Amino acid sequence: MILSTTPTLEGKSIREYKGIVVGEAILGANVFRDLFAGIRDIIGGRSGAYEKELAKAREIAFDELSERAEKLGANAVVGIDIDYEVVGQNGSMLMVSISGTAVVI
Repeated sequence: MILSTTPTLEGKSIREYKGIVVGEAILGANVFRDLFAGIRDIIGGRSGAYEKELAKAREIAFDELSERAEKLGANAVVGIDIDYEVVGQNGSMLMVSISGTAVVI
C-alpha cells in the first residue's frame, strides 16, 4: 500500500477513486494525564516514553487506514491528513486520526 500526503503520485496515474478512508487510535487517560503534568518538568528536552506512545498510536491509525483501503480494493491512499485531538472527560485522552482518499494506481 502506497501512502502519501500529496494528492497525486509522481509518475503514477490514478485509475479509480475508491473513497475516503480513516484510521483512528485513542491513547488512554493515564498516559496523557502524566504527559501534561510532565511537560512542566521537561525544559528543553524530549520525553522518549511519550514519543513512543504517540508513534504507536500513529502506527495503529495508519494500519487501520491501510486495511480499510485494501478492503475497498485500493492499492494506495493519497491526500493523507493526520490530526491529533484531546478527547474525553477533562481532556484525559488523545485521539490520532488519519484520513485520506483510497485509490487504484
